[in-house]
Amino acid sequence: MSVKRMSTRTARPNGPQDVARVTTRTVQDMKASGVNIAMLTAYDYTSARILDAAGVDVILVGDSASNVMAGHETTLPITLDQMIYHAQCVVRGVQRSLVVVDLPFGTYQGNTKEALSSAVRVMKESGAHAVKVEGGRSIVPTVERILEAGIPVMGHLGLTPQSIYRFGSYQVRARDEVEADELREDAVRLEKAGVFAIVLEKIPSTLAADVTNSVSVPTIGIGAGPSCDGQVLVTHDALGLTTDFNPRFVRRYAHLDEQIGGHVQQYINDVRSGAFPSEDESY
Repeated sequence: MSVKRMSTRTARPNGPQDVARVTTRTVQDMKASGVNIAMLTAYDYTSARILDAAGVDVILVGDSASNVMAGHETTLPITLDQMIYHAQCVVRGVQRSLVVVDLPFGTYQGNTKEALSSAVRVMKESGAHAVKVEGGRSIVPTVERILEAGIPVMGHLGLTPQSIYRFGSYQVRARDEVEADELREDAVRLEKAGVFAIVLEKIPSTLAADVTNSVSVPTIGIGAGPSCDGQVLVTHDALGLTTDFNPRFVRRYAHLDEQIGGHVQQYINDVRSGAFPSEDESY
């Protein structure tokens, strides 16, 4: 079976050199060698192509699609079928990046059999490379069951958006020592269960550093400070396509909402004035 490869090898400063495909082993080697892992979200073919060509190590098909693509208030409404659709689109646009897909709310919490069925569907129907699940000790049996089928699993601790109604807010998690100790223990439990990486969301930087130093698998931070082995942001937030979500951990690398709006206004003006299409743009 042939493996799809880029027409030219990728060699980036301070990143994996001459890598045709980033794998779970690649990101683990990056932690071992002290190279920070860059992870962003994508939900469609065009965005995935751009991120992949730019050299992003991991692309997350996040259940944040529920927010930025569908306009829901939380991540809870998105379905497994919808996640598979988004993952299919992303995989078609990727040649190098590792593609990880969130298992959405309600598709893995019930029992390990349901969780395995959900993970198998994602892998078979989308061609993705791994799945991500939220939670600690309560989902360890689920992680183990999915891994037994040969499916790589990424963990997620701290603020877990699928549990937002239990938390009651999007405030920083594990500020008190009891919850911090539980998170440390859960990270070790997930590592022992076999996850290849753990997302740490919105927890104190010192705690994230403790966890990063206590486990052998990479940690990917979002609002967890600079000591994690990598970072992840929602691409819509980082590029300024969404502006109504402004936590302190988001860095705006662009303001595409304004730029795109300006270009659309120019298009409207050209149509109104008859400047578009020109003779050269007509048959």
